[in-house]
Amino acid sequence: MIQGIMSFSTTGQDILSDAEVLARSRKDSSLFAILVRRYEDAFLRRARTILKSPQDAEEVVQDAFTKMYLYADKYHPQEGASFSSWAYTILNRVAYTKYRAKSAEWGRRAELTPEHYESLPDARAEFLEDMSIRNEVLAALAKLPETLAKILRLQFIEGKSQEEIAMEENLSIPAVKTRVHRGKKLFKKAYDAQHYE
Repeated sequence: MIQGIMSFSTTGQDILSDAEVLARSRKDSSLFAILVRRYEDAFLRRARTILKSPQDAEEVVQDAFTKMYLYADKYHPQEGASFSSWAYTILNRVAYTKYRAKSAEWGRRAELTPEHYESLPDARAEFLEDMSIRNEVLAALAKLPETLAKILRLQFIEGKSQEEIAMEENLSIPAVKTRVHRGKKLFKKAYDAQHYE
């Protein structure tokens, strides 16, 4: 595990927000281990649901943390988006890149299971690597009612399944599905309005 490689002190550092830890780790790289400790287990679970291989999942998580550290200066807090949204976006991109590479390695296109398909980012989420478009998305999400924006962030940015969202938000799965459907329609309208005006 990554945590075993990095040493860290817990004296007073656990009270810092994720964004503060990331900012400070640019001057003191040992602080980055705090983010690793906070996110590693959840990242591994997410990567395993995509790749189905513990070894590939571990490799993807290490790559995601490396990218987070290398691109720390690209992170800027956005209204309506949490640090974890940014972190999960990086993880999802790295995991799906690895998934596509594995598919090519198998000499065929791997069929997506319904579970994979459900967890794929919305087609419009392909832009998230491009920070300027990412800002447009966050602005569009901010125009949605918070209940719908939160559901979309949880599923498409943080990569949670609808079952996990239902448990976390104390909703039924049909209620989550309804909110995702309504949220996607309103998001498209808000995004198109700001993009094409």
